[in-house]
Amino acid sequence: MECNDPKCPVHGHLKTRGVDIEGVVVSDKAQRTVVVERPYNVYLQKYERSLRKHSRIRAHNPPCMSAKVGDRVLISESRRLSKTKSFVVTKVLERESK
Repeated sequence: MECNDPKCPVHGHLKTRGVDIEGVVVSDKAQRTVVVERPYNVYLQKYERSLRKHSRIRAHNPPCMSAKVGDRVLISESRRLSKTKSFVVTKVLERESK
């Protein structure tokens, strides 16, 4: 597949930096954008218990990656791409099996 996206980290001119985050795609309704959900634990010292939380991160989805709902992906931090996007999908680790 031909990728002409200038915001693609592999075929374009976008540089990545900072953190790499692994998560699951929960939405791909927006054009060239996916919402990646990342679970994490928070320890509450007062109650001596752990809480399970999640964060939802919007990331640019280049056409060559084409991540869909249910895929496990690796996203990398980049420069600000829009008002809500500062991450880009760099690798699809596991496709959802149907």
